[in-house]
Amino acid sequence: MTAQLYVISAPSGAGKTSLIRSLRERRPNLQLSTSHTTRAPRSTEQDGREYHFVTKDEFQRMANAGDFLEHAQVFDNHYGTSRRQLEDKLASGSDVILEIDWQGAQQVRRALPVARSIFILPPSQQALRARLTGRATDSPEVIARRLRDAVADMGHFREFDYVVVNEDFDRAVADLEKIVSGQGQALGAGRPELTRLAGNLLVFPTP
Repeated sequence: MTAQLYVISAPSGAGKTSLIRSLRERRPNLQLSTSHTTRAPRSTEQDGREYHFVTKDEFQRMANAGDFLEHAQVFDNHYGTSRRQLEDKLASGSDVILEIDWQGAQQVRRALPVARSIFILPPSQQALRARLTGRATDSPEVIARRLRDAVADMGHFREFDYVVVNEDFDRAVADLEKIVSGQGQALGAGRPELTRLAGNLLVFPTP
């Protein structure tokens, strides 16, 4: 059976990382592709686990050499997926999760049309703001910028194969599990109930 690549994207604050962590606890055979980034590691992060942390010069060298399947600038930092690392994981027969932004997801879909793409949405813009504020790590100005950027990001959800709404965490994890089990037909990005949700999410917040 051919290994499957799952591309998962979400706006900042939608809970993507926590959802993927819980999904992998339920499905330990799912491998995670570790991206390269130029941003500084957080206190809880380790090089090679959350990301491969590299300098801007090293990142640019890899990009120029064609080492990345996809790469993009997010906020003030660069992120990229090693082509060789991903190909090696898939060649081993393991299904792989690639956690990237929508820009990278576009590039991956062009390069690997068989990849299945999933976008994670918050249940409302108010919930997203509460999650961003609850981190207590960013200034009000940074939170406002992240919220504006999140609205722009969420405008791309219809480009994906599936959409999971993270209103109830356990249900959202279960929905992800349905998708990777091949039972996610009811979670398609074109389902009608997402139209009303988009009316709340895709409005740029006032300053």
